[in-house]
Amino acid sequence: MLNRGELFIVSAPSGSGKTSVSNSTLTQMEGLCFSVSYTTRAPRAGETEGVDYHFVSKDNFKKMTKNGELLEWASVYGHYYGTGQNFVEHKLNLGWDVLLDIDIQGARSIRKTLPQSHLIFVLPPSLQALKVRLESRSLDDRKTILARLKNAHTEMLAFTEYDYLILNEDIEEAVSELKSIISAARCKRHRRTELAQNVLASFQKNT
Repeated sequence: MLNRGELFIVSAPSGSGKTSVSNSTLTQMEGLCFSVSYTTRAPRAGETEGVDYHFVSKDNFKKMTKNGELLEWASVYGHYYGTGQNFVEHKLNLGWDVLLDIDIQGARSIRKTLPQSHLIFVLPPSLQALKVRLESRSLDDRKTILARLKNAHTEMLAFTEYDYLILNEDIEEAVSELKSIISAARCKRHRRTELAQNVLASFQKNT
């Protein structure tokens, strides 16, 4: 019988580097896939449809929420973001582990629906480091950066709701820690019961 996969949810204040940590982990681990979120915002420079996000209109997004096609959704900085339910459930049932890169609202919503999910919070080294990162990526104007920094304090208070905390001061170390969390989850008893039973059977044949 195929074991159901695990769901890993990564959240962090904007600019903390959760997407970079997640992407690096995905390239280094087999059996792990990424759930591409839906959004109503326009693509940023370098973003690709179906890779970074599924870019949809607000009307289409609202239809998806009405039809129950989203596992979770939220409004962030004036745009809608959501996670497709069919993709996640399909992959989990096939035995794949699924990684989500979503905000705190989305993580809370999924935890209610799928309480066995693993919630991982990525911490920036400090407020100053976060400010430098937001400014250096040149994606937002000053007003938006100030809003993100203000929201970051509220978001940081939510770390107590998460199962694991990763400090992203050095990205290689952060990726190593995320990989360790996923590897540990794969060693849980319910994931390896069949393996243990097969080993046990070899003992029984020789007694």
